Amino acid sequence: MSDHAVLHVRGRVLAGPEDVRDELWVVGGRISYDRPAGAGDVRTVEGWALPGLVDAHCHVGLDAHGPVDADTAEKQALTDREAGTLLIRDAGSPSDTRWTDSREDLPKIIRAGRHIARPRRYIRNYAHEVEPDELVRHVAQEARRGDGWVKLVGDWIDRDLGDLSPCWPRESVEAAIAEAHRLGARVTAHCFAESSLRDLVEAGIDCVEHATGLTEDLVPLFADRGVAIVPTLVNIATFPRLAAGGDSKFPRWSAHMRRLHERRYDTVRGAYDAGIPVYVGTDAGGSLAHGLVAAEVAELVTAGIPPVDALAATTWAARAWLGRPGLEEGAPADLVVYESDPRADVRVLAAPRRVVLNGRVVE
Repeated sequence: MSDHAVLHVRGRVLAGPEDVRDELWVVGGRISYDRPAGAGDVRTVEGWALPGLVDAHCHVGLDAHGPVDADTAEKQALTDREAGTLLIRDAGSPSDTRWTDSREDLPKIIRAGRHIARPRRYIRNYAHEVEPDELVRHVAQEARRGDGWVKLVGDWIDRDLGDLSPCWPRESVEAAIAEAHRLGARVTAHCFAESSLRDLVEAGIDCVEHATGLTEDLVPLFADRGVAIVPTLVNIATFPRLAAGGDSKFPRWSAHMRRLHERRYDTVRGAYDAGIPVYVGTDAGGSLAHGLVAAEVAELVTAGIPPVDALAATTWAARAWLGRPGLEEGAPADLVVYESDPRADVRVLAAPRRVVLNGRVVE
């Protein structure tokens, strides 16, 4: 498809959950609902069109051992693109992936800088490892480096305790979150356990990743404060394997991880029922493969979230939350076309018919 070609998407265009159009046009890489006058070179794509999918917890430039080279990061991003993920919130990476911004064939990335953790309280080679008195400075640094987000490690295994415990004193996270907000950045945190959540939410955090420790007594606090969660259920599925590896050395931690896993669907459904915003994220790029966005949407449905709302969590609602357009007039033409209505069966997401990025059909 040439730079000057016009793309005609015909069938059913899901501009919103109930906003269904018959067609759209792509002219100069942007969406139009008006047929262009005098269009010559026109390519037509037919099917059910959605905004490019969102993976709100993904790590491009990272693998299980730490930062990766640019070729590997490119392959990660292309794998996500092939799955229909065209917008990524990179929830922490030690790699500089700014070079991808000039690549119109790669998904758009919203970066949260590098993880910020306590020394020896996170995965090696991933994070800035700092003490509480250094937290504000590092949050400010990553707020300036990122794209409006900062990522904290809220809890991790304490080897002396033999179980998960909060990483930061209350006063440290209060000051750090206030500084991020002063600089115009939102803050999210990795949290598996129950004990780290109240301090973070009351300190003003904007989002919690995983949120497996969200208990019934904490749900109203999240809902009242409008704190979003990104459950990463495809990652939580690995908890039994992780627990088995820790049985001999950290039996308390292993038992805790199993409990969190066992109630994972109830946790997510309880959050949704209370009105807590829930968004799709896969946690790809650590030990998980890229391209799992369809599997995560299916997991949300398994947890009891209605299919249309699970779909919104990776499309219309997720894009609005991240401040990026969907299929609005004049928006960049980032969309995915499917054989049938994904609102009826979200499993359709696993097989995109066509992916359109910046107005170009990805072959």
